[in-house]
Amino acid sequence: MKISPAKENILKRVRNALSQSVQLPFPNSEGNSSVFRTENESLELKFAEEFTRLQGKFVFCTSKAELMDSLRALCENKEWHNVYCQTPALLKTLHQEELPVLNQGDMHVADAAITDCEYLVARTGTVVLSAAQPSGRALPVYAPVHIMIAYTHQLVFDLKDALNKLKDKYGNDFPSAVSFATGPSRTADIEKTLVVGIHGPKEVYVFLVDE
Repeated sequence: MKISPAKENILKRVRNALSQSVQLPFPNSEGNSSVFRTENESLELKFAEEFTRLQGKFVFCTSKAELMDSLRALCENKEWHNVYCQTPALLKTLHQEELPVLNQGDMHVADAAITDCEYLVARTGTVVLSAAQPSGRALPVYAPVHIMIAYTHQLVFDLKDALNKLKDKYGNDFPSAVSFATGPSRTADIEKTLVVGIHGPKEVYVFLVDE
């Protein structure tokens, strides 16, 4: 098959272009560097801004005592009678402080669930969860309200920072599942109308404790 001169001219230019190295449009996006600027940014503030923008509820606590006061006030305000938790470290604190609505029996009747988390990603307002946590896979998505207790040392800027920390933390015993929760569950698949709580909790709280 004979190629026309015009087509041959086009193919020649393509071959010439491919033979030359092309500089990446965003060279800093490759490797270990990040295209996002982190200097002079407060991770706590950045996370709070992004998380609340996505309809999450953020509460900053300066101490564990303030955390318990805030939890009690929330339970009373919402009139919750069953708050489920199965994280030993959190249960110890909650029992010591005698949170009256605490329930370890049946998560199927829970008004809300309290869990820990792996990390908080400030840039996107995302909470990182894993199957290695005592709460497992089911609890964070089963209860109608999900309350997560986190500490300032768990804040990272970008998603890759959280993944690197997870690899360092678990090594060869990496969790069988890692999930990323960015605000309450929501979808607009049905007639393009935003519905909250369709695949998981309707409300998501993060209580961040300053260490």
